[in-house]
Amino acid sequence: METMSVADFKIRQITFDCHDPSKLAEFWSAATVCEIAADYGDFVMVDSTPALGFQRVEDPTPGKNRMHIDGGGADREDLVERLKGLGATELGAHEAPGLVWTVMQDPEGNEFCVGSPDA
Repeated sequence: METMSVADFKIRQITFDCHDPSKLAEFWSAATVCEIAADYGDFVMVDSTPALGFQRVEDPTPGKNRMHIDGGGADREDLVERLKGLGATELGAHEAPGLVWTVMQDPEGNEFCVGSPDA
């Protein structure tokens, strides 16, 4: 059996199950300031790094995400306000030694975090 190196696997896209791929892709396109790369109706991709995919499913997984996106920018509080203006919901801010972050939800309830620049 051939051994794989770490370099053999690269994350190229994170895909969300959702009700409305176009609407959710528009939110994440605006949030990341990246273009929508492809729109196939039931599957839409945003040209971020890694790319973000949004696929229509009948019944997205209920409850809390098992994984989420962590991001940030130069001014966490301004970024949180901008994302809220795009349709995100702020769930709360948290701190740990050397870390500050805000937990948010996109318009379909997928949780993500916005951290301070050095987090």
